[in-house]
Amino acid sequence: MPDPSPGEVLFVTSSYPRWPGDATTPFIHHLAQDLRALGWDVRVLAPHAPGAAREEVMNGVPVRRFRYLWPASLETVCYDGGALVKLRANRWLLLRVPFLVFAQWFAVLRHLLRRRVALVHAHWLLPQGLTAALAAAMLGRRRLATAHGSDVFGLQGAIARACKRLALRLTGTVTVNSDATGAAVAALAPRACQIERIPMGATEAPVTGDDGAPRARATAGAGPVLVFAGRLVPQKGVADLLCAVRRLAERFPDVVAHIIGDGPERAALEREARELGIAGRVRFFGWLPQEEVHRQLRSAGIYVGPSRRHGDGTQEAQGLAFAEAMLAGLPVVATAVGGIPEAIRHEETGLLVPPENPEAIALAICRLVDDGELARRLARSAHALARAEFTRAVSAGRFSALYRRLLSAPTGSATREKT
Repeated sequence: MPDPSPGEVLFVTSSYPRWPGDATTPFIHHLAQDLRALGWDVRVLAPHAPGAAREEVMNGVPVRRFRYLWPASLETVCYDGGALVKLRANRWLLLRVPFLVFAQWFAVLRHLLRRRVALVHAHWLLPQGLTAALAAAMLGRRRLATAHGSDVFGLQGAIARACKRLALRLTGTVTVNSDATGAAVAALAPRACQIERIPMGATEAPVTGDDGAPRARATAGAGPVLVFAGRLVPQKGVADLLCAVRRLAERFPDVVAHIIGDGPERAALEREARELGIAGRVRFFGWLPQEEVHRQLRSAGIYVGPSRRHGDGTQEAQGLAFAEAMLAGLPVVATAVGGIPEAIRHEETGLLVPPENPEAIALAICRLVDDGELARRLARSAHALARAEFTRAVSAGRFSALYRRLLSAPTGSATREKT
């Protein structure tokens, strides 16, 4: 049996599944589940959204969603791709942000006044890293923030940067999902906080075969089954994958690409596939249940992650989809962006190519098709690294250890681990 919890851990987040089966990225929910299994009394506070329950227990995790606008149809700043993506697409939503920020701060403060909370754990530096730290500091509660990448690489305006620095100073301890994110945090506010590197955990798919080797379908004259999973936004680079497929079709008559995910770029990408003459080779699945994602990974030959750097500085901080592909035993072709090279190490756990270079993507795929032993060696090494570093169990264990150190340390002190 797990040890009894020394008190409640409150997750404060702006992204959390709105209902069972929601397409919102579930990794915060998975972490809450896994920490509860280790004995921590984790509860979640998140923004309300149209159609979501105000309070519920989701897969054993108590969740409360605070209101910030009336009627509920106006509560659309978060979810559906994330606040940053939505704010870029619709600047009018900025008028609703102050209501979200104030309501979140008040909801955290109210929760802390009503319950015995041992630790406040904010996910993303803005807004909840700041709002949660302000509320917790007012009441002398211990606090922790996790920077997931978009909050550090993006939001580079003077006001946003000042708010992030304040959040880091008030929090004192921040976890990052990669060395790239850690370096960005350190550059943002040198010596303002203690930094710990704890990658988020991916859900492991069962591996077929004896050694986790890829199930490549490529043979001379045929074609590989390529797969991508993630939000359909410009920085994911799916347009580069489509251009690579057009190049590959000249050599592999049966090459196909399975695109798992959804987002604001989907219609444009579907149109581009038609214009490139490869619509019959590309299937857009939309968001799929986790079990179906695993099935798609098991049936594919190569995972392709063609991430780009966005114009505002946003880039891939970790990429859980890469970890899932590695755990599924797939060889990976990825771009050398952000934190990706920490998992996809060139010639060791995958092949890295420059961003926004469809020709390089196509050449790397051809190399894996032509050299089956290379593909199997990379897949085996990637699987071993992912099992050691990027599973849900590993991530939850590291967060649990950090919680215990924070709660056992004298008030105002913290431990530091170099990123």
